[in-house]
Amino acid sequence: MVTLVVATCADPASIGPASSLLAMPGWHLGPSLLDATSYVNKEVRLIKLDKRLVVENHLDKRWEEATGETVNDVVFLSKHVASSNRPALTIHPIGTPHVREGELLTAGGKPGWAAPPNPRIGPWFRLLKNIAHSHNLISEFEVTLEATHHGPEINSPTMFVEIGSTEEYWKRQDAAQAIALCGKDWVLEKELQLETGAGIMIETKSFLV
Repeated sequence: MVTLVVATCADPASIGPASSLLAMPGWHLGPSLLDATSYVNKEVRLIKLDKRLVVENHLDKRWEEATGETVNDVVFLSKHVASSNRPALTIHPIGTPHVREGELLTAGGKPGWAAPPNPRIGPWFRLLKNIAHSHNLISEFEVTLEATHHGPEINSPTMFVEIGSTEEYWKRQDAAQAIALCGKDWVLEKELQLETGAGIMIETKSFLV
């Protein structure tokens, strides 16, 4: 089983962390997926797309059909937008359970739907806070969990990891590196394990309320 890490060249807050992650050892070119480029490192597949991530529906199924590999979970790298414009590093599950049938969908998904939350949300959140502290980002960036609020449609356990909240911060290399270091500890060094059972429920309920 593999983990998909998904980035888009259309978003500096997405391609920045992806590029920092790909600069680490062990990657090689992977299978093609239509117009996407992929890279392989152990059980991780990093996919670089050109479109907005919220419209890339059923990417897990498309990958499985193209490669024969079973997708365990998905991590999307993206920008965060907030009216406060406050610098932030955020993590959240995805879905649009608040949208009723017939209402306009502006950011993917479908009415009354949510993807299973990725059980890595809790470990990544704690690690990201520690990295932000050690890299002197915590005085400037808020590290936070968000409620689910957009697509794309997908069936695998999924999370978004984002840099916010304006273009100035989307391009920040130190923020991109902090997210990449989460990936390094988890993906490349296998130091961070998945949580199971009640621990996952506690983590997910804390930001879905």
